[in-house]
Amino acid sequence: MGLHWFWYFGIYSFLGFVLEVAFARLTGNPQRDRQCRYFLPFCPVYGFGALALILLHDVVRDRLPLLFVYAAAACTAVEYATDLFYERVAGVRFWNYAHLPLNLGGRVCLLFALFWGVLALLLQCFLHPRVAALTALIPDWLFLPAAAIN
Repeated sequence: MGLHWFWYFGIYSFLGFVLEVAFARLTGNPQRDRQCRYFLPFCPVYGFGALALILLHDVVRDRLPLLFVYAAAACTAVEYATDLFYERVAGVRFWNYAHLPLNLGGRVCLLFALFWGVLALLLQCFLHPRVAALTALIPDWLFLPAAAIN
C-alpha cells in the first residue's frame, strides 16, 4: 500500500531533528532547540529531502559522484521550497544563511548544499538499506495510531 513512504518520512524527519540538535551543540549555537517541533521532534525538511533522494533514478543512486551532485541539487531545492513554505504559510523562518557566502536569499547556500551531498552519500550507502529493512517489519495496523500522533 505504500506505507513505507510514511515511515521513511517520519524516521528521516526525526533523525534530522537529532542531527540539528547535535549540530547546534557542536557548533555552540545558542538556539539548541532548533524550533522544528510541532507535536513531535521532527525536521520535515530532512524527511522531504530523504524522499527526494530515494526517488532519484537508480542510474543516479548507483553512481556516487552523480548521486552527490544530484542529491546536493535536489535537497537544496527541497530546502529552498520548505523555507519558502514556512515563511509564506506559517510566517516563520527556521534558518537563515544570509551571513554565509554564495547564499540565495538566505534560504540556501553552497556550503549546506555540499553538506546535503555528503548526507545523501551516507543515506544511500549506509542508512537507507537499514531503514528500509526496519520499515518492512512495521505492521500496517500501526499506521493509523502513528498518523494520529503526527
